[in-house]
Amino acid sequence: MASARWPCLILALLSSLAVSGFPRSPSRQLGKRSLPGAVVNGIEVYSTKVSCKVTSRFAHNVVTTRAVNHADTAKEVSFDVELPKTAFITNFTLTIDGVTYPGNVKEKEVAKKQYEKAVSQDKTAGLVKASGRKLEKFTVSVNVAAGSKVTFELTYEELLKRHKGKYEMYLKVQPKQLVKHFEITADIFEPQGISTLDAEASFITNDLLGSALTKSFSGKKGHVSFKPSLDQQRSCPTCTDSLLKGDFIITYDVNRESPANVQIVNGYFVHFFAPQGLPVVPKNVVFVIDVSGSMYGRKMEQTKDALLKILDDIKEDDYLNFVLFSGDVTTWKDSLVQATPENIQKAREFVRNIRDQGMTNINDGLLTGISMLNKAREEHKVPERSTSIIIMLTDGDANMGVSKPEKIQENVRNAIGGKFPLYNLGFGNNLNYNFLESMALENHGLARRIYEDSDANLQLQGFYEEVANPLLTSVEVGYPENAIQDLTQNTYQHFYDGSEIVVAGRLADEDMNSFRADVKGHGAINDLTFTEEVDMKEMEEALKERDYIFGNYIERLWAYLTIEQLLEKRKNAQGKEKETLTAQALDLSLKYHFVTPLTSMVVTKPEDNENQTAIADKPGEEPVDAALSPFAPTASYQPPVTPYYYVDGDPHFIIQVPEKDDAICFNIDEDPGTVLRLIQDPVTGLTVNGQIIGEKRSSQDSQPRKTYFGKLGIANAHLDFRIEVTPERITLWNGAAQSTFSWLDTVMVTQDGLSVMINKKNMVVSFGDGATFVVVLHQVWKKQPNHHDFLGFYVVDSHRMSTQTHGLLGQFFHPFDFKVSDIHPGSDPTKPDATMVVKNHRLTVTRALAVPNHYYVLQGCTNLQWRVLEGHFNP
Repeated sequence: MASARWPCLILALLSSLAVSGFPRSPSRQLGKRSLPGAVVNGIEVYSTKVSCKVTSRFAHNVVTTRAVNHADTAKEVSFDVELPKTAFITNFTLTIDGVTYPGNVKEKEVAKKQYEKAVSQDKTAGLVKASGRKLEKFTVSVNVAAGSKVTFELTYEELLKRHKGKYEMYLKVQPKQLVKHFEITADIFEPQGISTLDAEASFITNDLLGSALTKSFSGKKGHVSFKPSLDQQRSCPTCTDSLLKGDFIITYDVNRESPANVQIVNGYFVHFFAPQGLPVVPKNVVFVIDVSGSMYGRKMEQTKDALLKILDDIKEDDYLNFVLFSGDVTTWKDSLVQATPENIQKAREFVRNIRDQGMTNINDGLLTGISMLNKAREEHKVPERSTSIIIMLTDGDANMGVSKPEKIQENVRNAIGGKFPLYNLGFGNNLNYNFLESMALENHGLARRIYEDSDANLQLQGFYEEVANPLLTSVEVGYPENAIQDLTQNTYQHFYDGSEIVVAGRLADEDMNSFRADVKGHGAINDLTFTEEVDMKEMEEALKERDYIFGNYIERLWAYLTIEQLLEKRKNAQGKEKETLTAQALDLSLKYHFVTPLTSMVVTKPEDNENQTAIADKPGEEPVDAALSPFAPTASYQPPVTPYYYVDGDPHFIIQVPEKDDAICFNIDEDPGTVLRLIQDPVTGLTVNGQIIGEKRSSQDSQPRKTYFGKLGIANAHLDFRIEVTPERITLWNGAAQSTFSWLDTVMVTQDGLSVMINKKNMVVSFGDGATFVVVLHQVWKKQPNHHDFLGFYVVDSHRMSTQTHGLLGQFFHPFDFKVSDIHPGSDPTKPDATMVVKNHRLTVTRALAVPNHYYVLQGCTNLQWRVLEGHFNP
């Protein structure tokens, strides 16, 4: 079998005429120029870059493709990406003329409806969906206006699974035109150290490959780069078509001085287990082969060729038999026989004489093979320390004898009784693959599709090679009692040579000093136990070298494995159990932004107002009621019922004091341009600054100028993330990467420990289990000459910030006391004045009416703790 294929990726950008054309905007007209790349149906793809980062087998990949529509009409551009069956897309962004629209993972049907609505209204839209049974294909289609540029950025993740002693990154490259900037890079970080690293391309000669490809590895790090020039991409020196059509493959393995490796990051752990040098456990194998009429011709010849090759590889300690099923069932021998040279020769003659005939009786074929294995074990005709497997190959559905899939599954499950695995190979597409897979999974095996192609015999032979050399049986991975939780699968019927067992989970106690993992299994000679002791301090020191580690990779690896295993269990579940498994998998898929069979990712450009021609150029306005005051806001946000802290208006700081069942308010009278530190928490790394703007006033106007917040900055130093918010736009920086949105966008951005949602002129920023901030855009009546749009800022769950938090708002987040005395009439008879002592300051206050409660207005509060950051806005 070919090595594990990651990341199996077809980079294909196709264009077709959009059903409904966009009007061509004069500002987007492109001048005449010579094009260095190629233009296909008006679309030029001028950049395609694939960036792969692998840390401890967990792969994080970003595919970025940029294109421009040179045509005079709108085009629909389809971006097709073929991924490995086990890869999960985690993000997709669409950038059109400099404005970025991130993807949002939703339940599949919700995403589909949103996409269809956008396309029907001539809106640019993109949809990424799990197409087919096992995430084999993802498609994004967008309408691109004439003269517009579009950038696709697709991110996906996967755990690399070891097969035949190697991890393989498989990229199927097919840009379909010359690309001015084409590049593939892979950075690999393996704490165990890299032992081998290689790369090759099927579509380019070794001479050309040598100048376009660089590869190197040393210690724990490896690097591969493939960057062909335009001339190297051409199929001939004067051709305009690309020869980049085929496979680009990177393979590597790690050092295995120890059979196991445990890594722990931020309370999550992963345990890799792959012992070397153990003797092979003898196996008892029955091949159950479909010889019905549909196998006639090449399929039968390829099957026979593969079986003959497999017979060459069977060891003399093994036992075997063949069961052939069509309308009837025939066997080579009545019982299993040892693979002696003489018996192998007889088996070859039997295989060569196999002929196709009749119908398809899967039930009787499987039950015959299972009975042989059970009988051989019961009658002690096979070695005590041997292991049994059954391999079935079929190209169709049952149409003779018991034909209902559910009944066949029940019969097979009862006959095997959990004693050995069933492997089902489905030849071609004219079969019920879900049935084969479901039956294999519930019997501790797996299903594999054999594609009808010239290499089908090699596919069959390759699968057998994966299971040919069992080194351990009845494998159980154990950890100290009550030390871990949320554990992924930790028992396996077999460990095969060249593979790897991976278990992940969460530590119940993150402060433990050491961590122990035991792996027990039955070997060919005796029972074995492998123990791995981890010193947490040493682990912490070792992880400081994580140059290529991205975020909380072990937590994401755990989530990936958990979702994968929940989806497998779901295939055989019924009723409430299936509902529970579905809900758990969907919840994790949405939380970690994974596109799975239960979810889709959608990016939709927001709707325009009827009179607007370009959203990015002219933000829309909601209609204002003429009865409203000229400064009435057109967007509002109600403070939460729980303790609240916010600053809004001129600017009014509102502080709830739950211990007093009361609230206080104060204003800051500072000149426009002044920057105020609203929040700073050295523990969580959060900082919020605000910059004041003032009314537009004439020089003759002597009235006090009203001031508002016109710019807010939110930063998290731990995440290297910051946001700058103005009434015109919202800008996000993730490290050096920048994204810009308008207030009309409906988007969600998520990453580990962070989510940002923009919707209806409100922006909600949540920091994992920490605080949540809400920013509100207030748009005022445009006919008022002195107007300024301004921002409101609200804090939710402030108790989740540390006691060291300070700043104009932050100093009040944790319990504080105040005392009010000397209550007396004020200038307004309805609002008495008083004296308040708060934070060791004596202030004059006024009792005012407000919604949702009365509050005290503090006067002369400039002595309270706050900072003006002169000339420095960004936190």
